[in-house]
Order: sequence, then structure tokens, then C-alpha cells
Amino acid sequence: MRAWRPGLLLSGLVLLLAACGDEDESSLPTGAEPFTLQASDFVAGIDNPYWPMTPGSRWVYRETDAEGVVTRNVVTVTERVEPIIGVPAHVVHDVATEDGRVVEDTYDWYAQDTDGNVWYFGEDTTAYEEGKPPSKEGSWRAGVAGALPGVAVPADPEVGLRYRQEYLAGEAEDAGEVLSVDERVRVPAGSYSGVLQTKDTTPLEPALVEQKYYAKGVGPVLDETVAGGSDRGVLISFRPG
Repeated sequence: MRAWRPGLLLSGLVLLLAACGDEDESSLPTGAEPFTLQASDFVAGIDNPYWPMTPGSRWVYRETDAEGVVTRNVVTVTERVEPIIGVPAHVVHDVATEDGRVVEDTYDWYAQDTDGNVWYFGEDTTAYEEGKPPSKEGSWRAGVAGALPGVAVPADPEVGLRYRQEYLAGEAEDAGEVLSVDERVRVPAGSYSGVLQTKDTTPLEPALVEQKYYAKGVGPVLDETVAGGSDRGVLISFRPG
């Protein structure tokens, strides 16, 4: 499960991710649930208040794992937009370093629909480990090998709302659930109120539970593993684009 993120190649304006019958258009997909997307339902930018992604925005995080290893993550919204199953997706660059050495270099794809939901369309990840060749493990792209996009941040989060964050069978099956929309969080970057709190889980690691916190006007500010580990990531600084 990533700290700050969620074949048949489909194309065209109507993106039928799987054949589906009648469904509540206001609902969000869960698991491998069929869901239909139309490219015309997506907007040019991403301004969801819980994670606005203006090009040039930059977040710096400090992450500490159970062994005490400290990682510095720098997340930047680039100017790039790439079509993923017909949807113009914004490219976000995430570079993780340990003691100044790059350990992971990732490009993520996001897009926002007209309702305000921020969708996650995949990631191109390269991991580096001393003595081993670079690894692309964890990479996936919506529309390839049955991978389906999910929701990174819902437009109208309500307590109890559940949704798919990403789906590639056996590889990426993260799910989110809204726990609160009125949390208070203090991290090195500042103090925030009215914070969205989510619970992130995956059937691939059922003992693992993460909680993430999103501050309005900023984005993710805190991520902590509350079961199955003790990793913790905090926002050190934020610079809007």
C-alpha cells in the first residue's frame, strides 16, 4: 500500500471498464465492481478541497518505518497530462530518498470528474535497492491487464462511505473508508482542523490497516499504520502551485 496514493486496453470516449447493469450513479465502485466512465465527465484540473493538485504544488513528507528507517518523500504535481483509457490524467511525481539516495521514483496519474471525485489511474514505479537491478514491481495502469481505476479522494466524503482506490487482481486492491470529516491534526507543516480521516485496507494484506488524514486546501498531511505495522508519515512542508 502506497503512503500517499489507491490485458484489455480500452480507448475511445466511452470507457466501459466492465459490462454493467443499472447502478446508482452517485455511488463509488468497490472491489472489482463494474463501473462505466465517460471521458466527457472529467474536468481539466483537480481542485477537490481535500487534495487540490495545481501544477507546481509540492509536498515534502518524512516517513518512518517499524525499523526506524527514515524516508524523505517529495511529491510534485507536474505540468504533464497523459491520456489513460481516454481520460486526460495529471502526472504527479513522487521521489523517495534515504540518506540522500533515491530508493523509489514514481509517476502517478490522477483526474477529477465533474462531481469532484479524484480518480487514481495507476502508477509507474521504479524501486532501487543496492546490489539489485531496478524493480518495476507495484506498477499498474488502468486499462492494462484488467486494471481498473479507483477513487483517491471522494467529492462528498461521508462517514461510512467505502470505495475502491485501485484494482489489479492480486497486485493492487486497496480500498478506502471515510472515518471522519472533523479531525484535528498537528504535524511539522502546521495544525489543521476539519480534516478528512480515512481507513485504508487491502485483502492482499488483511492484517494491515492504515489511516490517512487530508486537510482542506493542502492534501494528505498524516499517514499512520494502526494495525499490522507502525509506519508513520508526516507532512514537513507544502508549497501550493
